Order: sequence, then C-alpha cells, then structure tokens
Amino acid sequence: MRYLVTGASGMLGRDLQTALEGREVTSLRRADLDVTDAAAVAAAVDGHDVVINCAAYTKVDDAETHEDEAYGVNATGPANLAAASARHGARLVTISTDYVFDGNATTPYEEGRPLDPINAYGRTKAAGERLAVEQNPDATFIVRTAWLYGAHGPNFAKTMLKLAETKDTWSVVDDQVGQPTWTADLAAQIVTMLDADAPAGVYHGTNSGEASWFEFARAVLEEAGLDPNRITPTDSSAFVRPAPRPSYSVLGHDAWTAAGLAPMRDWREALAQAARDGVFALP
Repeated sequence: MRYLVTGASGMLGRDLQTALEGREVTSLRRADLDVTDAAAVAAAVDGHDVVINCAAYTKVDDAETHEDEAYGVNATGPANLAAASARHGARLVTISTDYVFDGNATTPYEEGRPLDPINAYGRTKAAGERLAVEQNPDATFIVRTAWLYGAHGPNFAKTMLKLAETKDTWSVVDDQVGQPTWTADLAAQIVTMLDADAPAGVYHGTNSGEASWFEFARAVLEEAGLDPNRITPTDSSAFVRPAPRPSYSVLGHDAWTAAGLAPMRDWREALAQAARDGVFALP
C-alpha cells in the first residue's frame, strides 16, 4: 500500500507522517506540488493507493478578499486529486471544516446536514467537498475537522501560552463553541479509518465533547501549570474580524459508529495527553 500526503508540512500533514511510519509514504509540501495544477497532480497520484489531502488555504479572513485564490486550493485542488485518484484506482481522503455549516444549530451537526457556509473560506471548502465527490464518488472520504492544535505550527493553544509570557490577564471569547482537536488524534483516526476499510463518505474528525474558546484557553493554561483565572470571558463583539465565525461548531460523530469505529476521545483527555507529551511546553 502506497500513501501520498499533500500539504505535508502542516500540523496535520506532519502528524500523519508520524502515524504512517513504517509504511511507504510520499510526502509533498506546497512547494513540491501545486494541487491546482491538474497535470502535476495526475503525475503525483500515479502509483499510489491512498491519497490524503491536507493542502488548504486556511487564512479565513484573507479569503474574504482572495476568494478566487482560496477556491483554487480548497476546491479545484480536491477536484484534481479526486479525478486523479479515480483514474488510478486510489482512495482519496480530503480534509474539510466545520465552517461548511452556518453555526446556528443548538445540537451537533450531523454528517448529512445540508451545507450553509457563512464566509468565503467555508464556501470554498464546501465546493471542494462537492467537486471531490463528483470526481470520485465511490472512493472519496470527506473528513471535516475544527479547532486544530498540535506540535507543528502556530495554533490557538500555543498563542495562549505565548500571551501568558507577556500579559498578566487577557480576554477570550465565550460565545463561540466547538471541539478542540489534537492533530495527533486526528491523524491516528484517519489511519484507523483506512485500515478498517470503512465505507467512503463524510466523517467528522473532531475530538468529542465541546467547549468555548474561553474554556479551551483556560484548559491550556491549567495543563501548563499556570493560573487559568488570568483569562477572562468576553463576547465576539470585542474581536470583530472580516470573516464571520460560526457561533456553534459542534460536529456529530454518528458515521464512525455506523462504520464500526469508535469516535475520537474527549477533547479534555486529548489535551491532557498532548501536554504530557510536551506539545505545549514553555521554552
């Protein structure tokens, strides 16, 4: 079995390489493969049995004014990878996002819920889902994730610890709720899914449970042995951004159970493990 990982230099891409250690893996960074180039993608996919697409335009606010550029990576890219995967008989796993939903729900979003993105980034990711399935309907896995943190690259948890070095107190929004997700857990879950020959379709790759950004931030400080009371709650009106954010981004996990697989563990348990592994150790 030969695996191709695109976007291999990112947080998830690097953890996937760890999760796939001992297997035959081709890891391509953005500089190695432009996923918007159909011919280059076709050549890269040739000879592989599984393609895991972590390439993405993730600058959510910039996407509001650069939607064409975001569309190229987030929509055209998965379409190219899906077409090449179908041509070569490969399975495609492409990573999507909670931002394909509007954030107005009050219970976890089911995998089959109609998409209704509220910002440009979400629109491009929703288009990527649709195009990938159109190009390779029988062997495309959409794995939606959210609120990622990990050892490799900038993320919210590391930002909180950086703030702790220079500020006595600061505020974090308490009116946006989601699922903090450790990239090491997500990488392991994707490999488990592939090894189990789970059916193609949509899966929600987030740690279980839910938290606000405020609760997540306090938990990060607690795991670092710092005083969580240094963080105070505020609401989104204090942090106006170009792209609107969903207020409720909790994803349901029924597809894992239907495939005979356990959903990912609770986010708090995962965060504690990440801390024990030194992911957020202060320098």
